[in-house]
Amino acid sequence: MKGIITMDHGSGYGKTSELIEALFLKYFSGSSLAEQSDSAIVEGSSSKLAFTTDSFVVKPVFFPGGDIGKLSICGTVNDLAVCGAEPKFISCGFILEEGLPIDDLASIAASMAETAAKCGVSIVTGDTKVVEKGSCDRLYINTSGIGFVREEYSGIGQAEGIREGDSIIVNGTIAEHGLAVLSLRNSFENSIVSDCTPLNSMIHKCLDTGAQIRFIRDATRGGIASVLSELAEKRNIGIELNEDSIPLKDDVQGLCEILGFDPLYIANEGKVIIAVSEEDTGTVLSALRGTEEGRNSAVIGSVTSAHPGEIVINTSAGGRRIVDIPAGTQLPRIC
Repeated sequence: MKGIITMDHGSGYGKTSELIEALFLKYFSGSSLAEQSDSAIVEGSSSKLAFTTDSFVVKPVFFPGGDIGKLSICGTVNDLAVCGAEPKFISCGFILEEGLPIDDLASIAASMAETAAKCGVSIVTGDTKVVEKGSCDRLYINTSGIGFVREEYSGIGQAEGIREGDSIIVNGTIAEHGLAVLSLRNSFENSIVSDCTPLNSMIHKCLDTGAQIRFIRDATRGGIASVLSELAEKRNIGIELNEDSIPLKDDVQGLCEILGFDPLYIANEGKVIIAVSEEDTGTVLSALRGTEEGRNSAVIGSVTSAHPGEIVINTSAGGRRIVDIPAGTQLPRIC
């Protein structure tokens, strides 16, 4: 792999996958890493553990609906939960820019503590580094998380049992986080608020129904299109989406139309894609809609044997189009 790193390599789209496949997997071997799941499932002394790590560089660090601290805890907890783990422990590393107001750091730390308590996780270790002014943008946070995996859930992040006819569900309205951050950066006046929230309780309520849930993944960078594209390609299945079924708030749709963005590609921080058997779809929807985080859940499509490896969307206008994954990024530094 030649060239230089560009912002597109952090998009969550094609360039990110290229970097992982061509560089990191070349040097960092191991079956857990090769699976490219949100968390690695590793053997503990008496049970399976899920272990994940993430870095947060969102700009600005405070945004409608949250801040970089809340985002760092939610992101790590959700990455563990979608792999069937019960999140337990989190580490946090801070890179602080010289000149950062102490009051801002205190607000972010308080936000992290409040969110961790809500999730039932403990922040157990950390590190702090300070760099010269101009060497980073206010502050960056790295978090790692550990959770315990129940045996029956250990393959949920790999979609090994997915099959034709399975339903595709999203737990609510999409594209709000990316557009909330974008609006603040550009002083757009609207009511869009980030969906940043922990989902571990909601996810485990679904899993505990005993439904045949084949796959769960949180739709962060790259949006729901990125998750579904990876799923279709990895499992060589086709996915049919119905545009009219995808939950979308009016102000989000309106801003996307003005800016020429497709909401399928925009980052979320409180949304998951769930693939479930057709016969258990009602059970999972009922469990989701019984939670605050899932009250607007909807079936947005299904798995098909047609067009393997591709996503096709039935549009509101009555047409059909393939959902392609762009090589570059629409919105950089949204998480």
